[in-house]
Amino acid sequence: MKNGQLEKLNLYDISNGISEYKNWIVSEVNDHALRIAVINGEFHWHKHENCDELFMVLEGELFIDLEDKTVALKPGEIFTIPRNVMHRTWSKERTVNLCFEKSSNNING
Repeated sequence: MKNGQLEKLNLYDISNGISEYKNWIVSEVNDHALRIAVINGEFHWHKHENCDELFMVLEGELFIDLEDKTVALKPGEIFTIPRNVMHRTWSKERTVNLCFEKSSNNING
C-alpha cells in the first residue's frame, strides 16, 4: 500500500478468509488512513489522543463500549469516537469494519 495508489481495491476480497483479529491500512488520503479490521472477540480499552476515529461496518455486527454505554453497529452504519474518549470494540462473531483516522495514529492507543 502506498499513498495515492492508482489501483482499484475490493475490501471484501481483501478481508476474505481472515477470521482472527487483524487491523491494517488499505489506503491513505492526505494525512488520513483507511484501515480495515477483522475482529472476532474483543480489543482492549484504549483512546486516541491525537484524532477522532470513525467506524463503518461492512459485515457482521460491531459493538463499541464507551464508559457509559455500548453502541451496536450493523453493515452500512457509522459511528465517530472523539479524541481522548476511552473505548473498546468487540464482536460476537467475525465482523469486518473500516476505521478512518489520521495516518500517524497508533491503533494500540
